[in-house]
Amino acid sequence: MAKRSSDQIRKKTELAKNIFKHHFGKTPKSIIYKPAGLTNYVFEAKGAAGNFIIRVADAENKINDYIKEQWVVARAKEEGVPVANILEVGIHEAGKPYMLQEKMDGMEAADHPDRLKILKEIGRLARIIHQIPTSNYGVVFDWSENQLSKNNSWEEFLRKEIDVSGRLEIFHRNKIFSTANFKKFRHNLHKISKWKKKPTLNHGDLRLKNVIINDAGKILGVIDWENASSNIAPYWDFSIALHDLSVDAKQEFLEGYGIKTREFSRMAYALKVFNIINYAPKIQHVADRKEHKTLELYRMRLNGYLDLYSL
Repeated sequence: MAKRSSDQIRKKTELAKNIFKHHFGKTPKSIIYKPAGLTNYVFEAKGAAGNFIIRVADAENKINDYIKEQWVVARAKEEGVPVANILEVGIHEAGKPYMLQEKMDGMEAADHPDRLKILKEIGRLARIIHQIPTSNYGVVFDWSENQLSKNNSWEEFLRKEIDVSGRLEIFHRNKIFSTANFKKFRHNLHKISKWKKKPTLNHGDLRLKNVIINDAGKILGVIDWENASSNIAPYWDFSIALHDLSVDAKQEFLEGYGIKTREFSRMAYALKVFNIINYAPKIQHVADRKEHKTLELYRMRLNGYLDLYSL
């Protein structure tokens, strides 16, 4: 993401003030820009009505992501998942999509010393999320009334939304895998493409940084549902949620989820496939920049040479 200029931040700050005034009748007592959003300008606004988070986007089509997030947050809340209340989603008169939500008074779980206990609870919440039924596959599902942009089948999702064949070509062109590993990867991907499993709700980025807790480590809310999708659970969420965790942390998450060792051993191959396929855009970016040393590091990682815990 390109660095934002002071002028860009100033203009979005004024816009956020106007949004606050539009909904609460007065400008906020204070408003602070939070350089946390990749696709949003994020502000913390305080006033007599309370403390709020205002997210503003440049791209007009971002409104669809906000509408989706509003839908999934409400649906998750119905099932007992703690979330931050989204009060309003709309488009400002300046043509900029925005979201207004209540601010949670807490900290990111990634900053708490008792992260293993928190991960176990995140695993429990993940299971609840995955029991919420959805229709179609991908980012356009029940929240949208559109029909033509929905993937009616798992195969269609892999082909159109993920572009599996295009990503395979990226790996092949850049010689990421050994011949034996590429053959194994394609075989497992073909097996996955034949799945007939029904979709459910997936958070899409269920990691410590997207969980707000209090000082005691109690989860106050699961946030940032921007990447939520209708997908096959728990595979899709597991591939992302477990990716950066230590072995001990993975085990705590899975214990909280309540999955048995034998069941997880049967699905491990698919999690590896999803993890690997998500590397393709980054590899293409690195290849375009001719960063040969970085490509070599990816070859080491994706061929499993850094896996020092298993045979």
